[in-house]
Amino acid sequence: MKKAAEKPTEIGEIMDKYRNDESTLIQILLDVQHRMRWLPKDLLFSISRELDLPLTQVYHAATFYKAFSLEPRGEHTVTVCMGTACHVRSAPMLLEKVSRRLGIRAGQTTRDEQFTLTTVNCMGCCALGPVVAIDDDYYSNPSGTELDKTLREHIP
Repeated sequence: MKKAAEKPTEIGEIMDKYRNDESTLIQILLDVQHRMRWLPKDLLFSISRELDLPLTQVYHAATFYKAFSLEPRGEHTVTVCMGTACHVRSAPMLLEKVSRRLGIRAGQTTRDEQFTLTTVNCMGCCALGPVVAIDDDYYSNPSGTELDKTLREHIP
């Protein structure tokens, strides 16, 4: 077991918070993901060592849940619902509109790391479809102008 002083700064206080308890692996990964916006390989190695868990177990958790990313993600997440109700109400066209505005495809992050574009199968707001969410804000079938304005509002 590594000494606390040797822990990477990025996860030192997170590991201390959970007292290196292996049963808190998912919460540790969530906290690291929240802080870093992704799960860097070196931090997964450190978590594995700190919890005395096989690296395969840590990677299994990190790749099983969609909330985790092994690639850098943007400061803001733009999500387009592709569920049935949204799909029949032009979700593919909304996704194309968002993709053009951001200059990336679903699953990618803008070069400036401001936005990551994702899709989901349902957001649970079918009556509003098609829906795009920017972080925790939901928008029902925004026009190109509304979309541009909303994206600009999320850039510092």
